[in-house]
Amino acid sequence: MSQRDHYEVLGLSRGATPEEIKAAFRKLASLHHPDKNPDDPGASVRFKEVNQAYQVLSDPQRRQLYDRLGHRAEDPGSPFGSGGPFAGGVVDINDLNIDGFLGDLLGVFGVGKADKGDLKRDLEVTFEEAAFGCEKELSYDRVVPCSDCDASGSAPGTKPDACSVCQGRGRIRIQQGLIPIAVERTCGRCKGSGRIVVTPCKTCKGAAAVANRHTLKVTLPPGVEHGAAKLVNGGGNKPRPDRGAGDLEITILVAPHTFFRRVGDDVVCGVPIAFVQAALGAEVEVPTLEGKGKLRVPAGTQPGTVLRIKGKGIPHRGGLGRGDQRVEVTVAVPTTLTDRQRELLTELAKETGTDLTVQEKTFMDKLRDFFG
Repeated sequence: MSQRDHYEVLGLSRGATPEEIKAAFRKLASLHHPDKNPDDPGASVRFKEVNQAYQVLSDPQRRQLYDRLGHRAEDPGSPFGSGGPFAGGVVDINDLNIDGFLGDLLGVFGVGKADKGDLKRDLEVTFEEAAFGCEKELSYDRVVPCSDCDASGSAPGTKPDACSVCQGRGRIRIQQGLIPIAVERTCGRCKGSGRIVVTPCKTCKGAAAVANRHTLKVTLPPGVEHGAAKLVNGGGNKPRPDRGAGDLEITILVAPHTFFRRVGDDVVCGVPIAFVQAALGAEVEVPTLEGKGKLRVPAGTQPGTVLRIKGKGIPHRGGLGRGDQRVEVTVAVPTTLTDRQRELLTELAKETGTDLTVQEKTFMDKLRDFFG
């Protein structure tokens, strides 16, 4: 069943004024109201038709869209209908989360999402500071409203003029011929303020905001990891006095350590020991997060053996205990020997039955023997 033209339903021409539309609706709604026509089953249908026509034509934006697209603008599922994302044919681009290809395309025309004032800064800490927690000072520049002109941008004693492009609204509407929507965007001349500075403030040069050095104390908990982020609410820029400051996101950068590296909550370091110490066992000095420590190396320790020192690692989050310190043992082979040392090692070789003239089988030889 075809739908009648809304103007035809109300008995009006397309040039009807808002007053004429309202008067026609009141007359026809009273005439066809179901309560006044209890014996006429068609009255309800006519009343709904009159009401629908009035809902569209009494709304300037919906009427404008109806004049261009007809009933298609109000079809179920239409993006321009009352439940669609572009209801009324108007879309505020500054309210969209534009990114990717579309964001790049609109960026060519100067259209983008408004700056919320968020900032990102890095904070460097030492390995020990990250392990045990610390309080650091972070100094950075942030934008704040100019206090000399009360964020007006105008020199004291003067006032800005209303923007002639947007008439002081701070926004302009662009109607594209090929696209059946009116696009609203921030006015490019006044940057959305609705005002034009005639006599600029000497401090901020008419920008109404200045960059100030800000120092913030940052408390880091024990066990913070490299790359962790800490959010400081309100620590970012405050480019406009009528809006709150943005947030500051701090990325923690842990400097490399001379001896240690971190694996989870364990601390790993390598310690070289002499051949005699590995063979006979010894107590050796090792570095720990608290300074020098002692480690007992069992007799017969092989190169690559990992020994543990319990509870000398990174504190667990929540304060319940600590990780371990892993010590990777390497055997230091002397590059020069005295005659006496050479003599003693030769005697050791004889005692252990080691033939110094026969080379041990290579890995490939052993592999061939294994597969027969």
